[in-house]
Amino acid sequence: MNLADADIGAAVTVRCVGGERSFRRRLLELGVVPGVSITVRQVAPLGDPLELRIRGCSLSIRKNEAAFIEVDPS
Repeated sequence: MNLADADIGAAVTVRCVGGERSFRRRLLELGVVPGVSITVRQVAPLGDPLELRIRGCSLSIRKNEAAFIEVDPS
């Protein structure tokens, strides 16, 4: 399952981060690393972007970017 498919309020654990190298590196710098828990807080009214809660911080990413993040339900 990927992060873009997670339900609002769902807690998931990152399995791996895909995509282009610069995109992966930026997400890793922001703390989106394998094993970290993410909660999907809300989705914008038109469905993009997603607001995530990671390690006590909020992060917004586009839905097409979230599709590159493989997750497991927590």
